[in-house]
Amino acid sequence: MIKLSVMYPYSPEARFDHDYYRDVHMALLKERMGDYCKFYTIDKGLGGVTPGSAPVYIAMCHVYCESVEALMTGIGPHAAELAADIVNFTNVTPVQQVSEVVFDAGSSGTS
Repeated sequence: MIKLSVMYPYSPEARFDHDYYRDVHMALLKERMGDYCKFYTIDKGLGGVTPGSAPVYIAMCHVYCESVEALMTGIGPHAAELAADIVNFTNVTPVQQVSEVVFDAGSSGTS
């Protein structure tokens, strides 16, 4: 399993419309990717580990696919459209990372 993480760093001047992100942008991503996107999650940053501190990221999403090839096939043709939509919900430049999921605590743990 592969995970694309898109993280939006927090700053005091950051603007982020969480409702638009959830209801419009991520729905658009899932629609465009179809079955290449197995599922996705969205995180809303609340704070750092020190009480009262700001979050490192104001928001994150994690898009799960069967393989890097599936991710690229699913998102590649729509990357420009999805990137153009960013201005509709934030003024933050996202940081992205592709990872291999090596353990899922939600699974039975058996093969």
